[in-house]
Parts: sequence; structure tokens; C-alpha cells
Amino acid sequence: MQNRQAERIKRRKKIRRRRIVAFIVLPILTLILAVGGYAAYLYYTASDVLKDSYDGSTVSERAVNPADDNVSVLFMGVDDSDVRNSGKGSRTDALLLATFNDDDKTVKLLSIPRDSYVYIPDKGTYSKITHAHAYGGVEYTINTVENLLQVPVDYYVKMNFNAFVDVVDALGGITVDVPYTFSEQNSKDKAGAITIEEGTQTLDGEEALAFARTRKKDSDIERGKRQQQLIQAIVEKASSASSITKYANVIQGIGKNMKTNMTFAEMKGFTNYVMASDLSIESLNLKGSDSYINNVYYYQLDEANLASTIEELQVHMDVNKTADSSTDTSATDEYAGSSEIE
Repeated sequence: MQNRQAERIKRRKKIRRRRIVAFIVLPILTLILAVGGYAAYLYYTASDVLKDSYDGSTVSERAVNPADDNVSVLFMGVDDSDVRNSGKGSRTDALLLATFNDDDKTVKLLSIPRDSYVYIPDKGTYSKITHAHAYGGVEYTINTVENLLQVPVDYYVKMNFNAFVDVVDALGGITVDVPYTFSEQNSKDKAGAITIEEGTQTLDGEEALAFARTRKKDSDIERGKRQQQLIQAIVEKASSASSITKYANVIQGIGKNMKTNMTFAEMKGFTNYVMASDLSIESLNLKGSDSYINNVYYYQLDEANLASTIEELQVHMDVNKTADSSTDTSATDEYAGSSEIE
């Protein structure tokens, strides 16, 4: 009798333990399955959407893999919105080179001022670096950046205004520190349509674009810093747990407004950086001074600072310096100051 009673008590305890285990484990399993299912959904969504963004005509000369090698990515923000619709003849309003070091999982993000006075090899002339894209699109821009910084450009990502607006809106806005109150045009080029107050603000897509574009109260260098600030704010927001359910909209916003020479498999190679607990992103800027040539404004890069920046990028990417450490200056200034593109 006592044995049967002891056995019943033992069975009841086992049932209670199973219920406790079920109470704890089932929600966890549900969460895992939900996240796993959503991850699979995102994977197929990204694969489907981004395949239309792939540009196979501009392939890196180096055989590299972002998952294993040090690589670079040139980000181009172009002014070919729906309103402007200028296609290949558009200029780059934002130009940033990111170098990735696979060993220590660090990223260096260099902002290149749009008015930088540089040599454009394919054109055989000096002009503003923003004009390289207007002259010959992605190819001219990549060749110009490689000539200027003497490091290989492995990949490029080109996005228009709409992509920037859509991504920020898909994330539910981003928080940035606005240095001063200003008014700026919107993506439809309506003057004074956006006003942002000084201080810490949560910006929607249109406001973030205005923040990235304005330079009325400072300079092109400060605008470059703001663009870097925005990129870091987007990365931080996208990395937060609250943004996971918004990734599908982010992917849709990017895919329809982006061109890149990265395959989807290569994009996945950057996962190691995203997952790194001690990921470091260092912002770099090119020093220089205001200059006028034939009554046209240019940003004249400081040669000493440019040389040190070149060395820093080469070390970060672990590439050998070229035999001639100076940029090609064999061209004439035939087009310098021309009103062909301003």
C-alpha cells in the first residue's frame, strides 16, 4: 500500500516537472521557430529582391571573399531621384569608401568630399570628383577613387535618394544629434520643405536625407561627417532587437533603389562583421582647403594628409603600395573650371 502511494506521488512529481519544463521550453521553442521561420523568409526575400540589384558588368579585378579577405566597398549616393531622373549623367552627392579588415573585424569609413579636385583618369583631366559619375558612371568613379587613394575598390553600392528615405522610414526613424537648426529641400527638390531643430532628434527618412545633404551653414567636410554619422545611426538602429521585424521592409527599400556588383553570396560574407561583439567603425576625413580655379570652386586636398590616409588604408587592407606613391598628374587642366558640369 505504501509502495503504491509512494509510486503515485512519484508519478505526480514527474507530471508536474514535465508541465514546468513544457511551460518554460515551449515558449522558447516557439520563439526559436518564429525567428527561424522569419530568418528563412528574410533570406528568400533578400535573395529575390537583391538579385535585381546585381550589376555583373562591373566585377572586381581581385578574387576576394568578404568572409575571408580584407576588402573595400565604395558607397555612392547619387542625385538621380524620381524628380531628377538623370541616370548615368547624375553626380555623386555622397562618396564613402569602407575598408574591412577580416583579422580584427575593423572598418574604416572614409568620406570623400564631392568637390575634391582630383584627376579623372578615364577623362584625362582634373575636375570635381562628383563629376566622375556624370562623365562615365560607376566605372569612371571607381577608377578615380582607386587612382586617388591607391587601394583597390572591390565592391560598389550605389543608391539614390529614394533608398535612403525608404530605409530610414522602414527602421522607424533614426536618432542623431543635430548641430544647428536649418531648413533644406526635400527629395522632390522643394526648397525649404524640411526644417530640423538643433539637438538630439529622431529623424524620418526625408529629414535624414535633408540632414545628409545640407551644407549651408558649414562645409562639404562637415556634410561628410554628418553622412558618416547617419550611417552609424542606421547600423545601430538596424542592429537593435526592435528592428528585426522591420528587415523585410528595409530589404524592399534597398533592393528597388540600389545597384551593386556584389552577389547575394558575397553580401552574406559580411555577416562576420555584423556578428562581431567588438566591431569597430572608425571615421576618416580628407583635410583640405577652399580653392578657386577659373572662378569655379574646388576643395583642394592637403597632400600630406592624403599621403597619410593612403598609407593608413593600405595598411588596413594589407595591400602593397604601388611603385609610384603619387597620383597620376600627367593630364592637363583642359576641363578644369569648365561649366560643362557644375
